[in-house]
Amino acid sequence: MAVKYDTEAVVSATDRSYRTPEIINQRARTLEALKLRPGERVLDLGCGPGLLARELGDAVGRDGKVLGIDSSAEMLRVAQGRCDGIPQVTFTTGSAEQSLADHYGAFDAAVCVQVLLYLNNVAGAIGEMQQALRPGGRVAIIETDWRSVVLNSADNDFSKRMFRAWDAAVPSPNLPARIPALLKGHGFSDVRAEAIPLVCLNPTPDTFVGAVLEWTAQNARDRGAVSEEEATAWLSELRELGRTGGFFFCVNRFLFTAVRPVSAAEPMHLPPAATRL
Repeated sequence: MAVKYDTEAVVSATDRSYRTPEIINQRARTLEALKLRPGERVLDLGCGPGLLARELGDAVGRDGKVLGIDSSAEMLRVAQGRCDGIPQVTFTTGSAEQSLADHYGAFDAAVCVQVLLYLNNVAGAIGEMQQALRPGGRVAIIETDWRSVVLNSADNDFSKRMFRAWDAAVPSPNLPARIPALLKGHGFSDVRAEAIPLVCLNPTPDTFVGAVLEWTAQNARDRGAVSEEEATAWLSELRELGRTGGFFFCVNRFLFTAVRPVSAAEPMHLPPAATRL
């Protein structure tokens, strides 16, 4: 992801959470939406620990190319280890907000998962992705609207305060509602959206939602939104609901897809610069 990670423990926890059934399903939905073909070139912007990059590499085959970009050196170390022996997948340090001018027009597809909310300049990042695509290239973006959380809790107002503290932790919260307009504003066509609900009935450590609740409580504590005792009691209540069958959690992630249109002035084929990938 494009957010900066400070410790190996955080990277390890992120890697584990991305291997949960909920996120495995999310990656399958993303790959289905991109409709990749052998030999295509794909940009994975904010590639994190490389699970999606590996699957992208499998989809495009040895004749294709996947370039994963992330700002975290530790994330890239994990991603490179995961994709060792897959020569069509490479990684480099970078940011979604930086210029991709060296790769303009080089990609058949670009994907950006849970990255844009961490950016101050979301429009600029979408503009860079548009430029990185060849005419006719496709983009897939996934973001979460935490306002859509449905949670069975003894104190709904307190739970809402916990998630509002998460909104305060990122530069661009509640982003999904803005993405279609941003895509259209940068010239994308055929803009589509579909929900990917993350539903959980028991927040055990092997679920993504279990990790989400831990992160939410830690962030609220760190920001002074709640006390240590309040956060601990909230987590204990939710875990007990999970054990006794009373837990329910759902939040919507949204998968946006769009196409960079083909114009008469631009060729469909990759420019010579693309061979430098």
